[in-house]
Amino acid sequence: MTPSQIPEGVDPEYAAAVGARLRAVRRQKRLSLQAVEKASRLEFKASVLGAYERGERTISVPRLQRLARLYRVPVDQLLPPDATEPPGATRGVAHHGDGENPDSPGRSFKIAVDLLRLSEVQGPERELLRRYLASVQVQRQDFNGEVLTIRSEDLRVMASMLGQNLATLLKRLDELGVLRG
Repeated sequence: MTPSQIPEGVDPEYAAAVGARLRAVRRQKRLSLQAVEKASRLEFKASVLGAYERGERTISVPRLQRLARLYRVPVDQLLPPDATEPPGATRGVAHHGDGENPDSPGRSFKIAVDLLRLSEVQGPERELLRRYLASVQVQRQDFNGEVLTIRSEDLRVMASMLGQNLATLLKRLDELGVLRG
């Protein structure tokens, strides 16, 4: 790390933590450094973005905002967790796996929602579902943008928002073609 590339007063550990977040989000988006360079029309050169990710250079706030727009994530998700965040909190982790049977009342289960398919869906509930699922993505910091695993608690909230019971919501999601096996 070249000290001249990190401004005086910037904690090198913080620069490394920002870099780790930048790398984590880029990888969740399944983008290479070269793909970001191309998508940004050479604004974010692969070598410079790599230096940001290694904590060798610091990124300005305006550039951080433009990178967040390019990645389609809230800008705060490109920053490391606040020191006040409870120990053991997970960032950028999507919890996947087989869940319990949704037909069992009170039991926990999970489903996978195809976010790409949801963006193509027509119907009155699309925008509400899209906004709610986006808030789940932000909460979990899961920005792969393709599939989101939804827990039974989240599904119950979605059903309530739409004035439906859980079985009706699951049937409707299936009809819309947004459930992944």
